[in-house]
Amino acid sequence: MITGNKGEWSEIYTFLKLISDGKLFAADENLNIIPDLFYPIIKILRQEVNRQREYVLNGQVKIIDGNNQELICSIPKIKFLHYSKKLLENINKSIGSTFSCSEVENFLNSIDCFNLKASSKDKSDIKMVVHDLQTGQNPTLGFSIKSMLGKQSTLFNPGKTTNFIYEIVGEKNSVIDINIINSIEDQPKILNKLKYLKENNFKIKFYDIESEIFKLNLELIDSNLPEILSYLLLYRYSELKKSKVNSLLELIKEINPLNYKNTLSHPFYEYKIKRFLTDVALGMTPSKVWSGEYIATGGFIIVRQDGEIVCYHIYNQNKFQDYLINNTKFEQASTDRYDFGKLYREKNKIFIKLNLQIRFIK
Repeated sequence: MITGNKGEWSEIYTFLKLISDGKLFAADENLNIIPDLFYPIIKILRQEVNRQREYVLNGQVKIIDGNNQELICSIPKIKFLHYSKKLLENINKSIGSTFSCSEVENFLNSIDCFNLKASSKDKSDIKMVVHDLQTGQNPTLGFSIKSMLGKQSTLFNPGKTTNFIYEIVGEKNSVIDINIINSIEDQPKILNKLKYLKENNFKIKFYDIESEIFKLNLELIDSNLPEILSYLLLYRYSELKKSKVNSLLELIKEINPLNYKNTLSHPFYEYKIKRFLTDVALGMTPSKVWSGEYIATGGFIIVRQDGEIVCYHIYNQNKFQDYLINNTKFEQASTDRYDFGKLYREKNKIFIKLNLQIRFIK
């Protein structure tokens, strides 16, 4: 029996619903469907463990062996609609961390689909051939899927690789008692530690990123990006009411810590963070060298809370970036798991680490 969480089942839901819909609609910056901007779906491709299958939308859904192009069977499209609705009901009513759906699983097995997450070398969540009405071509595109049906999805996962390191600098002859500061237990603990440091005239200065790969990935996007993110992260932990990315951007633009020349209103900070969020959404991770080549060659698919499915195509990058800026926030991960939030001494200097995690806002 197949079991999975809401996010994993949402990938199968996307597969079933897109076949039943026959088209993938684009969205504006607020996740609203743009009725006259869509991509007719020619076929959806799935790579199972030992087989390739093509689900061709031509009247009935024809299931083709991807290795030899032989027809396996034909299934009425109405069945995909029925089981997509059935699966959506199960996702919405599920209260456990994982669940099964035997009725849907039986249908999946009948169409040669045996896993919730198809195996894919390019690591996109779903791959399809669409008809591009703008160019007249039929490209094969991979999309990343994020679902709003379960818990808030994570855009950028935390890890020790996403720790930013700050040096604590005091005035001449000032002394820091690390034990006293680390013993602060009043919630929120990190905010209160940072507050104590500032009240005692200690400066908190960006020093480095724990992962050199992540640091270089950021510098590839923009040489100032590590420093910009370090300020946003410090503001987030110092001002808990400002965790949304757009709120933090307003703050950094006002303070302008990098002293950009704003006389002509260039959006320096916003532009660079948009590029960062876009690259994260389409393939950049902190632990692997980033070449700038997008894994999701088509863009981003979002399963809305009402079950509708919309996409942000790479062609529609401006609306996608506006959506990312306005619908993400800096989240605090586990301090124990990722080893941050406490002062420590190294090479006669004192440091504190703050962790970067970015989550979608429902």
